[in-house]
Amino acid sequence: GMKISVLSKKLWCVHKQLILVLTPLVFLPLLFTLPEKEGKCLYVVVLMAMFWCTEALPLAVTAMLPVCLFPTLGILPAKKICPQYFIETNFLFLSGLVLASSIEEWGLHRRIALKVLSIVGVKPAWLILGMMLTSSFLSMWLSNTATTAMMLPIANAILESLFGDLETLKQKCKSVDDHENASFILSPDKLTDPRTAEESRAEAQYQLKVWKGFLICIPYAASIGGTATLTGTAPNLILIGQLKSYFPDCDLINFGSWFAFAFPLMLLFLFLGWLWIAFLYGGLNTRLYRRTQAEARAKALIKEDYRKLGPINFAEGAISFFFVLFAILLFTRDPKFVTGWSVFFKKGYVSDAVTGVIIVSILFFFPSQKPSLRWWSDPQALNTPYVPLLSWKKAQESVPWNIIMLLGGGFAMAKACEESGLASWMGGHLQPLAQVPPAAAVMLITAFLACFTEFASNTATIIIFLPVIAELAINVSVNPLYFMIPATVGCSYAFMLPVSTPPNSIAFASGHLMVKDMVKTGVVMNILGILSVTLAMNTWGIAMFNLNTYPEWAVPFNKSALVTNAHLSVAQSLNATL
Repeated sequence: GMKISVLSKKLWCVHKQLILVLTPLVFLPLLFTLPEKEGKCLYVVVLMAMFWCTEALPLAVTAMLPVCLFPTLGILPAKKICPQYFIETNFLFLSGLVLASSIEEWGLHRRIALKVLSIVGVKPAWLILGMMLTSSFLSMWLSNTATTAMMLPIANAILESLFGDLETLKQKCKSVDDHENASFILSPDKLTDPRTAEESRAEAQYQLKVWKGFLICIPYAASIGGTATLTGTAPNLILIGQLKSYFPDCDLINFGSWFAFAFPLMLLFLFLGWLWIAFLYGGLNTRLYRRTQAEARAKALIKEDYRKLGPINFAEGAISFFFVLFAILLFTRDPKFVTGWSVFFKKGYVSDAVTGVIIVSILFFFPSQKPSLRWWSDPQALNTPYVPLLSWKKAQESVPWNIIMLLGGGFAMAKACEESGLASWMGGHLQPLAQVPPAAAVMLITAFLACFTEFASNTATIIIFLPVIAELAINVSVNPLYFMIPATVGCSYAFMLPVSTPPNSIAFASGHLMVKDMVKTGVVMNILGILSVTLAMNTWGIAMFNLNTYPEWAVPFNKSALVTNAHLSVAQSLNATL
């Protein structure tokens, strides 16, 4: 037994290296059992999937494997793979990230958060709602991770003003087996009867429960909020990038149309999630919660924190203006249900990426201090250097470049799946699924991805499965968006484990949550999410994206390729005869 445990410890120390060495060997048969090109492509896809799920390599490094493997295995030349790493979609994402860094730089996100919290009040259920609304709104624009990292300290400060110090609270929760001792410990005057001890223990346990509910709702709301805008989270951009690659003629999804679909879905799910969290963590129960002084303290704390921010300064006003302008211009470019401003430009030239980059570029020269004429005329005025709203140094530090690499790796992988014929080969093998009614398929796809994403990065999950899902839709003659949209949203529903997604890890790292808390809350959250998505797809989704019909743009590429080849050969023979 001793030897085994020593060996297993040693193996665990090098488990990532073992995965790196063994995975390529274990999956070698794929190269010899499948059709040549498809087999090679699947081999690379499986390697990447394994490395992403086990994080045997950093996510961004795995994302660079297409550059190493597709050219060397003869699947795609380097000049076709490399441009996939910074396509138009990445520019839209980058502009969102840079805008977020300027919002963080000037502390605007903190101001928004404290303002909302001062409005909702400090009763547990309402505070949890306030936390969830704020986190979800901020994560539509900031990254889910940054939102969680900012909201947690605010939550902890409010909780401490409500319930006092956490450690003392945990002491009070310790069981009252030994009544004598308990009453001595719990009460300043030594001679209280055990009943009050029991009561104060129940009160402490209730408070600890509310504390947990508070912490757990933040990463959940951030994940839900990320789904509402195209730039809110990486999987949404994978969807738009892969759509452009597979179905170049599909222009249904852009910032405005995605928001019109996903924002109501976010509100619905947030509301259901709030009811569940408030129910589970005692937010709905105010029986034990008669704490007028504590409430006044918490209210005062929020007010005080807001007051410390001072009046809105010029820079915050300017950032707010550009933030609103960014949103409005993206919403109104081509919202599909009304004519957008893109009609003023050459058709098909101006995209969401262009809009985002234009706004963000302004941040690098717009002044952060109010420009004044007096300064020019006053020789005594301080000649301080000109400070724009955002410096490149700050933007470079705060943009998560690894996610941009990850997006690129995803687009490169999708490109190879398409060009090698792997996607259509897989689609052919999914034929048996044609018997499943589409509405049920939507539920199954969302459920499967919402479960898979618990164990892998959200972005990696959608990269791996979206090509297959697109092919599946073509094979069963269903509008591809009917399967692809729910899959994309489902990937963001990572609620069950601390490792499911970075926001969960951050909340878990605060040390007050247990894995079982997250699993218990997360299972129901997943179910609520799957139901919400199914409802959204079959009601306003169908109406907005015309999902009842099989669209022109989705005629399988292999068919269209055959047609073009036929045309070419006809043309060639004509030329020859002439």
